[in-house]
Amino acid sequence: MPWDRNQMAARAAQELEDGYYVNLGIGIPTLVANHVPAGMTVTLQSENGMLGIGPFPYPDEVDADLINAGKQTVSELDQTSYFDSAQSFAMIRGGHIDLAVLGAMEISENGDIANWMIPGKMIKGMGGAMDLVAGVKKIIVVMEHVAKSGDPKFIPECTLPLTGKNVIDMIITDLCVFHRKDHDSPFRLIELAPGVTADEVAEKTTAKYEA
Repeated sequence: MPWDRNQMAARAAQELEDGYYVNLGIGIPTLVANHVPAGMTVTLQSENGMLGIGPFPYPDEVDADLINAGKQTVSELDQTSYFDSAQSFAMIRGGHIDLAVLGAMEISENGDIANWMIPGKMIKGMGGAMDLVAGVKKIIVVMEHVAKSGDPKFIPECTLPLTGKNVIDMIITDLCVFHRKDHDSPFRLIELAPGVTADEVAEKTTAKYEA
């Protein structure tokens, strides 16, 4: 069985390390916060100016003023701090964030990512993804292996407008995990979801990778 959204997020959470400062993108990446290993200290940062994001609140605890970058309501912790957007992006651009977990519409075999727009569709802005892929030390993408159309999303070359070039370190899909040791190396298939075969991954992937 392929991994579901929570299982994909849980697999991404295995890449966390104690003391990490982490930025979580919109969608599946936000679920990573629910799977931080017990006893591990991880500080979540949001582009809209919040450091130390708590768990999603219960309905009777919702504060409409406390939101993450995806406009989801969140909670604060005793150590939570607030600042303006300029300071938030200074953290990101200055290399002070250890890990970002992002979604994507396309990833190329050389680590390019397209995740901010589809031509012809109205968008409200690119968000912080371009800054994240340029300034964060490690970038993990969590996404469905194929689009709703059935087309592969890990492909030889992105067809959509790029967010960043040669920036992705790990790809976690509902079928498998790809990883590369550095940005000069090819991606390698390192893990399969339970019941998924290497042949199935190959059938649904057009990018070149090492098995």
